[in-house]
Amino acid sequence: MPDKSHSPDSAATIDVLGAARDWLARDGRVAIATVIDTWGSAPVPVGGQMAISADGNFQGSVSGGCIEGEVIVESGEALADGKPRTLTFGVADETAWRAGLPCGGQVRVLVERLSKEDGGADLLDRAVSARDGRRGLVVKTNLADSSRTIYERDDAGLPDDIANRFKSAKSQLIEGPDGAVFVHAMVPPARIVAIGATHIAQVLAQIAALAGYEVIVVDPRTAFADPTRFGAPDAKLIAEWPQDALPKLGLDPYTAVLTLAHVAHIDDEALKLAVRADCLYVSALGSSRNHAKRRERLLAAGITEAELARIKSPIGLDIGAQTPAEIAVSIMAEVILAVRGTKKAQAAASKG
Repeated sequence: MPDKSHSPDSAATIDVLGAARDWLARDGRVAIATVIDTWGSAPVPVGGQMAISADGNFQGSVSGGCIEGEVIVESGEALADGKPRTLTFGVADETAWRAGLPCGGQVRVLVERLSKEDGGADLLDRAVSARDGRRGLVVKTNLADSSRTIYERDDAGLPDDIANRFKSAKSQLIEGPDGAVFVHAMVPPARIVAIGATHIAQVLAQIAALAGYEVIVVDPRTAFADPTRFGAPDAKLIAEWPQDALPKLGLDPYTAVLTLAHVAHIDDEALKLAVRADCLYVSALGSSRNHAKRRERLLAAGITEAELARIKSPIGLDIGAQTPAEIAVSIMAEVILAVRGTKKAQAAASKG
């Protein structure tokens, strides 16, 4: 149910969950409106949410336009009678036209009430905890009665479809013989931790920011970790050793670690931590010859062959890159591939 997802463009969203939890604690109930299906030029993706309080306050968005007014009215009805409702807005709706859906767009919105009696507080607590701890949560909701099944990433015996949702972060409305079900993949946004504030990192930070990814650059050399060297103002620079910075940042299945310092005693310390964590992607800059020497050093430091196999080297997709900018493009492309998977894999995950 959170407003954040694996999609990078949700990295800076408003805290809908926090508002919903506060209002539920205060009033005993809160309405949640969720985009469950879109077609065409819908301005808010599937999974986008807004919370509506009993006194009409709201946080978040389901369209970025005027359908919010109608959704708020319907939310008031849902708060009163407790019945979920599915709303559809399309090109023929005047409100949708004003909201920016004139180019054949359509959006379907599920409006439901959460209350203390129906376990709403527990759901929001778990969702906030999963978000803040950068863990995964998938919620399967029956549209007819709002009955839910909640899955966590580390649950034993996850169904294949649900396990795929944790990887693909794809939320989806599924129509079946027993009615419609909305599967909401609630996973944190992918982020990039680059070790070494080098020329490649400078360009990569700009490209990653344009693509909507959070970027953190770690380098103990203060002359390198200088904000004036970076054209991506949102990039976070940490002038610390990787072995000090990474434990505080936390490594998780939604973090890509890139070692770009090309200095053994900096890169190696990051790799020792990254290969032992369940990171999304771990890679190291350098030639095959350099990687062979790196292997020797890491094996001597106690890293296993299985852990070493997690390091992608040479870094980036093979596009014949030569300049720092080209190498940065190849790295970013490979990170996106790790986050999204291929089109074929996406299609397979959608079929579940």
